Amino acid sequence: MTSGSYPLTLRLTGRRVVVVGGGHVATRRAHALVDAGADLVVVAPTVTARIGELAAQGRITWLARGYETGDLVGAWLVQTATDSPVDDQVAADAEAQQTWCLKGGDPEHATAWAPAVAQVDDVLVAVSGGGDAGRASRLRDGVAAALQSGDLPLRHRTHHPEGRVALVGGGPGDSGLLTARGRRLLAEADVVVVDRLAPLTVLAELSPDVEVIDVGKRPDHHPVPQDEINEVLVRHAKAGQMVVRLKGGDPYVLGRGGEERIACEAAGIPVEVVPGVTSAISVPAAAGIPVTHRGLATGFSVVTAHESLRDLPTGGDHTLVLLMGVKRLAETTAELVSAGHDPATPAAVVERGWTAEQRTTLGTLGTIAERCAAAGVGSPAVTVIGDVVTLATDWSTARLPD
Repeated sequence: MTSGSYPLTLRLTGRRVVVVGGGHVATRRAHALVDAGADLVVVAPTVTARIGELAAQGRITWLARGYETGDLVGAWLVQTATDSPVDDQVAADAEAQQTWCLKGGDPEHATAWAPAVAQVDDVLVAVSGGGDAGRASRLRDGVAAALQSGDLPLRHRTHHPEGRVALVGGGPGDSGLLTARGRRLLAEADVVVVDRLAPLTVLAELSPDVEVIDVGKRPDHHPVPQDEINEVLVRHAKAGQMVVRLKGGDPYVLGRGGEERIACEAAGIPVEVVPGVTSAISVPAAAGIPVTHRGLATGFSVVTAHESLRDLPTGGDHTLVLLMGVKRLAETTAELVSAGHDPATPAAVVERGWTAEQRTTLGTLGTIAERCAAAGVGSPAVTVIGDVVTLATDWSTARLPD
């Protein structure tokens, strides 16, 4: 902070502010002052096109002439921006009538300093660089980035009459694949309602007073039914809390996020949906398998193994990605073969993708279930069927029967 200064923010709505000069510095300052609601007067013989546009729109007053003593009468704040001796005259006039003066390029002879500013939601970040504008801008950008990413807390410490819900896709399990927006919302959360397959390591980053509610579902075991999960989201939001529903993968890819959004909106709760990296694509990628590849596959289908699979394309050039299907993999592969799929089609099951316990089992449509049973494969896992499986990292060294 500049020596002898005292940091403040100013409420300028409806108050007269004068900018002397019409170049690029004046243009930047004019934008900020108009956004702050100031009654802005620009004094300059010529101005940039943008200042001229603001004047034509009636949003500012432009006095198309040089500065004259008396132009500051009634002004609460003045910005000099001529880069000429006129700035010294403006500063002297401002001092004489006790008007705060921002002196362009000469902070040592100013009576006010404009910090580098960024706004993140309702948080205003203002940084003074001790007279070094470039330094202030770099610091401002660093703080704003940390707020945007959730590395710094944005959380309100008091509840608001209207809470809200964010449905956040956590990705396949690696916390590094959680989006920046998702991290930012977690930093604001009062309550986090979490799934079993969400990136649970991020919970350690939460403040101790954030309530974490585990509603994780396992195969054939749903301790908290979906209607009760919906009720939890609505109840906490109605109490004025910021609620993050942290889900594995993407909320809208077989994640029942649509049902949760509809339930919240029906109760009058604002909802934000934050997409996540879906495991349907990212888990195969972790094993080196793209779901499409030129010359091998131009399309793919994502389904659960609990549904009828007879209407899916049967060629190996159309990739099938099966979620939540390890337990009945033998029945699924048999159904696909009977529907016309070639039992020699390459297949892979990728367990616990993007974790230290990741493992890939390779085979064909006709053998993959038996190979998985022998290896003790368990959920969570993603099954991929199609010619793209031959691009798997371990395909060339896999011991596959002829």
